[in-house]
Amino acid sequence: MPTNREFSPGLSTGSSNLHVKANFKLEQTILMKHSVKYLPGRKWLTIVWLLIPAIILLTAGDGDSGVRIKDLATFEGMKSEPVIGYGLVVGLNGTGDGSRSVFTAQAFRNMMERFGITLDEGRIKLKNVAAVMVTAELAPGIQTGSKIDVTVSSLGDASSLEGGMLLMTPLSSADGVIRAHAQGSVSIGGFQAASGGNQIRQGHPVVGRIPNGASVISTLSTHADYSDTIRVNLNVPDFTTSSRLAEAVNQVFGESAHVVDRGAVQVGIPMDRRGNGIPAFLAELESIEVEPDGTARVVINERTGTVVVGEYVSLSAAAVSHGSLTVEITSTPMVSQPGAFSRGATVIAPEERIAVGVGGGAMTVIKKSPSVGEVAKALNSLGVEPRDLIAIFQALKEVGALKAELVTI
Repeated sequence: MPTNREFSPGLSTGSSNLHVKANFKLEQTILMKHSVKYLPGRKWLTIVWLLIPAIILLTAGDGDSGVRIKDLATFEGMKSEPVIGYGLVVGLNGTGDGSRSVFTAQAFRNMMERFGITLDEGRIKLKNVAAVMVTAELAPGIQTGSKIDVTVSSLGDASSLEGGMLLMTPLSSADGVIRAHAQGSVSIGGFQAASGGNQIRQGHPVVGRIPNGASVISTLSTHADYSDTIRVNLNVPDFTTSSRLAEAVNQVFGESAHVVDRGAVQVGIPMDRRGNGIPAFLAELESIEVEPDGTARVVINERTGTVVVGEYVSLSAAAVSHGSLTVEITSTPMVSQPGAFSRGATVIAPEERIAVGVGGGAMTVIKKSPSVGEVAKALNSLGVEPRDLIAIFQALKEVGALKAELVTI
């Protein structure tokens, strides 16, 4: 006869979710079948049923984890390489390069000569053709025949690349080796229209992309030696993040990782993973999750009036008084008519008016704000526009109330 111990739940907080669900379903059936016959009373059964959901919740966890190493860093020797080429976009609706872009006419003439057509240089007028620079990035480990996206940027005075077709363009790396060939329809994600001096434009029509527009013909070679160690380089160097990365790796592979500097961690490859097992080791290594540390930083863009506040930004108590100075100049044309039978001439003289206004100026106290949410709440209480907020951030930084790095882009 089975004993009580054999039919007790026996779940642990280290069990996986699948294992917990299987045990829970199996033991639920067992307990329902044998509870009356083998358990010493319904009180013990009630305790078991109350404990099982709590154990399942503890096992499931909250799932709150960090960021994968592959999103924080790159392995030494595995870096992308830019490629570039010069090409022609044809099929434009009169929005191509003008006569001032002599290199476009020259490139077009050279291309036509390859097809056995000779053109008179003085009679070439190209409004449907634009000279462009084609750029792309070759990812590490990319193979021959793979497709990559390319960016097409106007080089002359073309007004739009809408509807254009890029002719076959060789793309070369820094060493002069042709790595890919690009060709395809250009997508600009916008438009431009003009008539009678009026113009409307959406997006940036002189720069476009060609998804999968280039075919790789030459692969990149990696020079890193992965025989016994591998160097992991952080995308954003930081001592705290590199220390956490080394600790996370050591928890999985033992004491094999150590911090080299604020931007790199050296990881030893286990003996049983060397040789043919290195790709599987790298796949397991890059999937380890790390909680990265951040820097208190405020980024402002004065051209667009954009302000971005980082997570670790805080403010000390300060009093702010911000007023806006507005200067308005208006000009009204006035007609001056000479008297009758006089020899004077009718002239138009502008009459200018200048108005100066000052708004705001009330003193507002900003309380100490230790979190980014409280920083936003404190600054919103000022009721100012984003461009005025930029000036306030700069002033707070000068008085020492802004506990963050101020970056202007």
